[in-house]
Amino acid sequence: MRKPYMRIPYTDVLAAPTIIPKTAATVSGALAALQEFLTVPSSSGSRPSTAVLTGAGISVASGLADYRGNKGTYRVNKTYRPIYYHEFLGNHEARKRYWARSFLGWTTLHKAKPNATHFAIKQLGDLGLVQSVITQNVDSFHSKAHPNLPTIELHGYLRSCVCTSCNEELPRDAFQDELARLNPAWAIFLQEVLATGALDTENPDERRARGMKTNPDGDVDIPGAPYTTFRYPACPKCLAHPPTMGDGTSATVEVDSDGAWAANSTAGILKPAVVMFGESIREPIKKAAETAIDDADRLLVLGTSLATYSAWRLAKQAQSQNKPIGIVNLGGVRGEDAFFVDLDPSQTGARGARVEMSTDELLPALVEKVRRSPTAAAAHETSGHAIEQHGAVVFKDLLS
Repeated sequence: MRKPYMRIPYTDVLAAPTIIPKTAATVSGALAALQEFLTVPSSSGSRPSTAVLTGAGISVASGLADYRGNKGTYRVNKTYRPIYYHEFLGNHEARKRYWARSFLGWTTLHKAKPNATHFAIKQLGDLGLVQSVITQNVDSFHSKAHPNLPTIELHGYLRSCVCTSCNEELPRDAFQDELARLNPAWAIFLQEVLATGALDTENPDERRARGMKTNPDGDVDIPGAPYTTFRYPACPKCLAHPPTMGDGTSATVEVDSDGAWAANSTAGILKPAVVMFGESIREPIKKAAETAIDDADRLLVLGTSLATYSAWRLAKQAQSQNKPIGIVNLGGVRGEDAFFVDLDPSQTGARGARVEMSTDELLPALVEKVRRSPTAAAAHETSGHAIEQHGAVVFKDLLS
């Protein structure tokens, strides 16, 4: 009997947040609360240091889909479920379907760029207020926007593929070229789809009207598409030197006449270098994220509902250490009331803030507000970062 599908957690709408402080319901009030949150010295009197935890919500402005927003996949496409790690490893047909959909969606992800939120985080780092970033996102926007600000990619990244046998990485661009070579009919179809502009629009309703469903992480579903015809390459390293199996025998890695992975192979399967559902986060990454929380004296959560346990537990870790938590997210956040349960109702942001606004509008304005304040100069003197002069117009230029 087929193993039942695992349940995706928190697909329902989360409870609406309680805005903290109450004045943060307006833009000016939200900016004042967040400025206080970021700049008030720690309890020891030292310069404030913040760890930032981000999710899919901050990449929506770059044209990428999210999970639980107003137009998120779990709201719009109720039947959507991602592939699980055990399915990917054990099912050749499931891999065909995965790579076909990824092949169609890669163009959109590849051409997307960091947005104002990512660059605002960079600016806060330049001001000495943010010391590290932990992201659940796999789009690599953080490393592009602020390469000098330490970033921990909690769930991996889509810019590479990795072999499940030898752990060799292959650039996703090169892999995409191989997929196009092995699947010429699909490559032609992709060009036809691109010509219609269906992948240019950010509106999921418009995409569905053109016969496709767009999901997060470069996944495009074409109902009725012949996924069984799709082919994908084997790991070149394993093909040249088949690895040794657990029982000491040599693995079988074979390809067809064009170089596509053959179904009788027992190794050499390439997967995206992301943590799939049901797959464990690598221990060094897990430890690095925990250390980032330990080393900061407060946590700022941006664009995530914390529905994924790996992210929620980091917020819980910060709370258990009695560190202030700030959250900026459209919509509810998993268990958020517990993060603010002991908060003094008279505090104005220093010990915690909850804002329900778009980060791509709020964060650049926050940078400018902080930069104009006396605390910015003091923070910069000890930060060791060079502050770049980026106003709102420059943020827009960076996106062009």
